[in-house]
Amino acid sequence: MSGLEKITSQILEEAKTSAAMKLETARKEADDILSKAKEACAAMEAEAAEKNVILKENYEGRIKSSAEQQRRTALLRAKQDMIAEVIEEAYVTLKQEDTESYFRTMEKILKTYVLAEPGEIYFSAQDLARMPADFEKRISAAAEEKGGSLVLSKEPKAIEDGFILVYGGIEENCTLKALLDAKKDELQDKVNEILFL
Repeated sequence: MSGLEKITSQILEEAKTSAAMKLETARKEADDILSKAKEACAAMEAEAAEKNVILKENYEGRIKSSAEQQRRTALLRAKQDMIAEVIEEAYVTLKQEDTESYFRTMEKILKTYVLAEPGEIYFSAQDLARMPADFEKRISAAAEEKGGSLVLSKEPKAIEDGFILVYGGIEENCTLKALLDAKKDELQDKVNEILFL
């Protein structure tokens, strides 16, 4: 082997060694970069998984809260329907009382609403027709107890039940429906206590 070949061979050998070292360094850097990239990916996956858990919990919480709200709303609606039904049944029961019981109820209502002044009382044509013979005296007695007077009008009013009191041109609606409507909140509270407490 000539001197030139030895130098060429030596240069090639050094070049191969240098290239192998550079290649090894490049592989190590590539492995290091890849390792760091894998760690970064794992950290991002863990963070995403954690966010997904939080989002899922929040979503499930909102669903449960919404379902609970819908349940409470449905329960409240059912209670209100039941209370309205009980009040309606009470109204029908009062309307359908036998004549003597009905007019005893009218007398109790009258004693509550009669004023200590002169006035008139009006009933429906149906109630005027079935009114007990002594009821006009009971009307007068109830008014006198309060220091007033009432005249029973023979002219019927277009009402279903109950009566209308008139004092100085001002009417007081004492029909069963009007009285129940006026006491609606109070009645609902009482029925609620009876049914649900």
